Amino acid sequence: MDRRDQLADAALTVLARSGMRGLTHRAVDREAEIAEGSTSYYFRTRAALLQGCVERMAALTLDEVGDPSDPSGPNDPSGPTDDPAAALEQLGERVFAAVHGWATHDRDRLLARHELLLESARRPELRKVLAEAADRVITVVETQVAGLGLADSHARIVDLVGCIDGLALSKAVAGEPIDAAALRRRVDGLVRGLFSGD
Repeated sequence: MDRRDQLADAALTVLARSGMRGLTHRAVDREAEIAEGSTSYYFRTRAALLQGCVERMAALTLDEVGDPSDPSGPNDPSGPTDDPAAALEQLGERVFAAVHGWATHDRDRLLARHELLLESARRPELRKVLAEAADRVITVVETQVAGLGLADSHARIVDLVGCIDGLALSKAVAGEPIDAAALRRRVDGLVRGLFSGD
């Protein structure tokens, strides 16, 4: 990992814990446990630091979802299937893993992303990078459900991504232990509702 990525990761942690107002070069220096002034050497302005955060977030997202031409994803050895029931089962498993991960061990990343999403409403240059990463996620899911032959599959996938993002955020901020079995049932119901038929 290069120094810019290290600092961007520290900045994302600061964003998650302290919000947009808490994001300063000095706070990132402290989080990264490096000499004061180091962050400002790599990211001269706050705008540059925010851009670095967004680019790092996008890169992490793209690494996570993998290549759009590979429907199985980076960590799924089962590969695509022509069986609609099996395809929905695979999709449910991947969605559950994503939501559970975002709400638990990737909680800081989820919170930081929402801080950046809110900031991007006022900064088009940030919005563009985040939108490109979101489009990549949608493309990967499209390959997963292509064999289902559903009308308006793109719109359904956009709805799915919005729903799971909100679900993960609600779990992440609840401050309560996550019931994995109950969460899986909610995810399965959501996937079936959106993709079981017209």
